[in-house]
Amino acid sequence: MWDQPAAVLEPACVETKQRREILIIEDDDSQREVLSLRLRAQGFKTLQAATAMEGLQLAEERRPHLVLLDVRLPDIDGFRVCRHLDENPGTSSIPVIILSGMERPDIIRRARRAGCHYFVRKPYDPNALLCLVEQAMTERGES
Repeated sequence: MWDQPAAVLEPACVETKQRREILIIEDDDSQREVLSLRLRAQGFKTLQAATAMEGLQLAEERRPHLVLLDVRLPDIDGFRVCRHLDENPGTSSIPVIILSGMERPDIIRRARRAGCHYFVRKPYDPNALLCLVEQAMTERGES
């Protein structure tokens, strides 16, 4: 009896998360990779894009469950990317969380006008970000 291998039980939420895909649009390679590693450790699948155009293409092709979006990108600013995602019928239901190190007072208002669900100032608490990811997906209807 004791020589039989023990069954490994995974929580149901991990199984659900593994089917959920998050697109990270961030031009800083190390920040993008660290964020991806943390999300994968929580059971999510991740897609990565270093430019706005690459991110928009991935969003339209893959229809991820959520987008994490930097504001400062080399080709198009994150506000325009967010607005494009929000106005496109194929991607308008995808929640967007904007991540930014910018501290001007109008940034949050601009992010909201662009259609983002949450705004997170860098540096951020990874656990708080994970809670917002879960909340945004819940609001979208993901369980």
